Amino acid sequence: MTAQRIAVVGAECVRKTSLCQELAQQLPGHWLPEYLREYCDRLGRTPRPEEQLHILHTQIELEAQAHCRAAEQGMRWLLCDSAPIVTALYSRMLFQDPTLIEPALQHHRHYRATLLLQPDLPWMADGIQRDGPDVRAQFHRSLTELLQTAGIQAHPIGGSGPTRLQQALGLLRAG
Repeated sequence: MTAQRIAVVGAECVRKTSLCQELAQQLPGHWLPEYLREYCDRLGRTPRPEEQLHILHTQIELEAQAHCRAAEQGMRWLLCDSAPIVTALYSRMLFQDPTLIEPALQHHRHYRATLLLQPDLPWMADGIQRDGPDVRAQFHRSLTELLQTAGIQAHPIGGSGPTRLQQALGLLRAG
């Protein structure tokens, strides 16, 4: 069985990790954590401009490995906690480097579905790489526009935790 890749994307502090973990339990599926978070936790700082390409490539590599593991385990779903497009867009916004956008968009076409988490929950910092509610709103607008311009259908997921989970489950189980 080939696992279906699901991109769970959004700005910071929209509970991507929580939703991925809940979906992995409910479907069931394999959850792939965001490499950027691990990277920042390990170094104790946010990434520098010259590290963005490494982060993007490592996320893609880890996703390929997780895809194989999910298939070997007979899992139907691979829940990708964020996607390279998020790294690419942050690189463009924070470092004025647009070079990662095109490879990230090409990779994004491998996903069966994209769940775009809405920034409708109160903003609460949950780690060192947090810019605040204004940047979160700006990033959400930019991500939505980028996906639309690229012709990638993103399914908005919003509301409280249980509502988000039910929206996502309904969408994935229907397809």
